[in-house]
Amino acid sequence: MKANTGYTGRRHRLSPFDFVVYGSMFFSLFVCIIPFLYMIALSFSDAVEILNNRVGLWPRGFNVEAYRVIFNFPNFFLAYRNTLLYTSFGTTIALTCTILFAYPLSKPFLKGRKFLIKMVIFSMFFSGGLIPTFLLIANLHLIHTPLAIILPFAIVPFNLIIMVSFLKGIPSEIEEAAIIDGLGYYGILVRIVLPLSTAAMATIGLYYAVFFWNDWFNALIFLRSRQFPVMLLLRNIVAGTMMVGEGAGSAEGASLGIAIKAAVIIVSTLPIIVLYPLLQRFFIAGLTVGSVKG
Repeated sequence: MKANTGYTGRRHRLSPFDFVVYGSMFFSLFVCIIPFLYMIALSFSDAVEILNNRVGLWPRGFNVEAYRVIFNFPNFFLAYRNTLLYTSFGTTIALTCTILFAYPLSKPFLKGRKFLIKMVIFSMFFSGGLIPTFLLIANLHLIHTPLAIILPFAIVPFNLIIMVSFLKGIPSEIEEAAIIDGLGYYGILVRIVLPLSTAAMATIGLYYAVFFWNDWFNALIFLRSRQFPVMLLLRNIVAGTMMVGEGAGSAEGASLGIAIKAAVIIVSTLPIIVLYPLLQRFFIAGLTVGSVKG
């Protein structure tokens, strides 16, 4: 007598809807990855091949001149270190401030909660502008310090609203049980709310990290040259290379400028692309930890 293993031996048949879903996913992947592969091919191709428009998805006339120009640029590695520091500290400070502000706003019994939420929404559409912001940073004596590009963006209203919405979804019964056990609100936040909010924190943290990594305009205004992040340095490299190529009237120089622009895209986006898979496990862990058992 054969044991019943529960396996029927039948394969799952794909429905037309499954084909549409998989087709859409592969098409989206194709649309996203093809331009990136083309940029990689351009960055490693010879200037003559670029000039003759013979570069496809594979480098032609393998050449690392574009990367040599970038890596030999003065203060390149210093700028990369600055960007890592600004991104890490900026994301940590912004995530901490956002959580500390969002947790009270998620409580319906907070006095003045509606007014505070309206002020947050108002700040999403209206701001003081560049000159008032500069005057404020200058009066706080933050000019030429990293805090000048970190503190003004410690709380982004859009990210704050996302965090408030997520915290409102945590069952109040959990906190009430913790209060009965003797925990205060700070203890509840650290020991209960934060472990349940892993997915939201990973998402908001990624938003902040991408913002601080890509920001160059505020650094141009508030920081010295040795404090520049890598994005601002790469912008200067591209602008300088294109001006030299156009000024000299050299087609090969302009082609090298195109290769450098492609290399700049690769160098600037690769760390963020690597960061996404690393954060994927935090999304999954947050979804499983955040589930409430009945």
